[in-house]
Amino acid sequence: MKKHQLLLLGLIYCLFFTTNANAQFGSFGKKLLDKGTEMVSGGGLNKILKQPQAITTNFKDVDKTGSKPPSYLEGQQPQPLYLLPKAPNGGYKLCAGFYEMTNKSYCLHAGTRGPSKGDGYMLAPVLGPKSEVVIRILKSAEQHPNVKQHDIQVLLWAIIARTRFVDMGTDIKLTATTLLTTQELLMLEGGALGVLPANVMDKAKGQLPPAVQAVFEAENNIRRLAASGNSSYEEMEKYAVLAGIAAQPDPEVPSGIWSLHPDGYYVRYFPSGYSITRVQVYVPQELVGTKPDLVYDGPKGIACPANVGAQRLAQTNEPLNPDYTKKLTIICK
Repeated sequence: MKKHQLLLLGLIYCLFFTTNANAQFGSFGKKLLDKGTEMVSGGGLNKILKQPQAITTNFKDVDKTGSKPPSYLEGQQPQPLYLLPKAPNGGYKLCAGFYEMTNKSYCLHAGTRGPSKGDGYMLAPVLGPKSEVVIRILKSAEQHPNVKQHDIQVLLWAIIARTRFVDMGTDIKLTATTLLTTQELLMLEGGALGVLPANVMDKAKGQLPPAVQAVFEAENNIRRLAASGNSSYEEMEKYAVLAGIAAQPDPEVPSGIWSLHPDGYYVRYFPSGYSITRVQVYVPQELVGTKPDLVYDGPKGIACPANVGAQRLAQTNEPLNPDYTKKLTIICK
């Protein structure tokens, strides 16, 4: 093993076991609170408020050019997307036709409400300081079916809440080290926050718009739970996913609207909660002649809601309840 690889392994070892003796929040929690207090002293609060979210994608990043109404392809029956050949770097090789897959999806916006009936979702790029590591986690998860979806969601919540790897509880670190290489784990450092005490949270919220306050507070609570070492998925979900009635859907972005992918094919999303999404893909025949190497790669796009109070959803290439006894009725060359 090369010297730089040994150094990386040593660093990860130190990061992993720094908090192993602190099974309860206790003194470690006090250190995080002290860190949060220290960050806001001397004008640091303004710096925190200006710091970008881990994933910054919002509906302003959606390109609505070329979109099609929900009635587009009405009456046509889709083929199983998961029966298409797999691409070497992940995803599915596309040929002309209409396809569908119900896949695992993940919440990437804590402190917002889950998908509601009538919400329109469109394709958006994965943007933000942690976009690359989030994509790598989603793609790696396909190779590790033993890692539970709930455990991956908890890791993603910890990341979007800007929790440093060294501050994460042991279970979350185990998920991270299973899905990421030693070099990729280093991508979790930087741009992180400590747990902010109540008085600092109140001061910070007073400087934020109401719509942003809930997200900021949810992320702080998730950082606290992620560091506690004994929090459950259900506890974290209470802060990440708000209850209550969501805002009315945007009539200009109805449920089932088609987005034009940058590569020329069409895609649309039908979420069932935040953990399941039905994805449909349409590839026009004339496109295949000009672009023979088309690939649909779920993790490289986000299903982004027009409703700003709803959750953006990370997509995967992992089908739920696939039926491999089915056969494609079209021939892909």
